[in-house]
Amino acid sequence: MAKKILLVDDDKDLVASLERVLRGSGYDVATAFSGAEGLRALLAVRPDLVVLDVMMETDTAGFEAADAIRSRRETSRYREFRDVPIVVLTAIDQVTNSRFSMDQGDSFLPGTNVFLTKPVDLDELLAKIAGALK
Repeated sequence: MAKKILLVDDDKDLVASLERVLRGSGYDVATAFSGAEGLRALLAVRPDLVVLDVMMETDTAGFEAADAIRSRRETSRYREFRDVPIVVLTAIDQVTNSRFSMDQGDSFLPGTNVFLTKPVDLDELLAKIAGALK
């Protein structure tokens, strides 16, 4: 059975391109175009992994969605997904001139498995997704 990936990004052209690449690599792909839509899709799709942009409907929508997914509150609607791998794919360094790295520790986004900047190398993305799904 194919692993399910939820791809959340407001760049519809990028989403279409990544969806083709991921499907071509054997993944089942669902898409959403905002953090809020991504959280709704999380409940409906029940993905094995989430690829998540940061800056969507707000500059921090992706961080907020990831925080909701990782919430340890017993009342969280998303608590059953708290261990689903998250791959953050963002151009935040191009907008803010700041770079994030897992080498800095994960205090900026606890529970993130992978943090990649755009434009992303597709081979690297596929390798990171495969690694996160193991």
